[in-house]
Amino acid sequence: MKYVLWQVLGMVVVALSGQGAIRLLIDHGHYGLLAWVPGGFAVHLISYLAVTAFGVVLAGWAADQVKKTKTG
Repeated sequence: MKYVLWQVLGMVVVALSGQGAIRLLIDHGHYGLLAWVPGGFAVHLISYLAVTAFGVVLAGWAADQVKKTKTG
């Protein structure tokens, strides 16, 4: 059950940060949730992409753990 929660958290992180990256590409001046990060457009875009990648890795790892617990 705890791995399912990690998987859901990873998917939420992917949804929020992916949406933030797309919004930043459309409106370069609107930094969204990561506005507190110092730097310009490139720094914010890289930050959003890094958080998105972290969410993908977290959700994938949790999905693998769920499969392992179900099979044995």
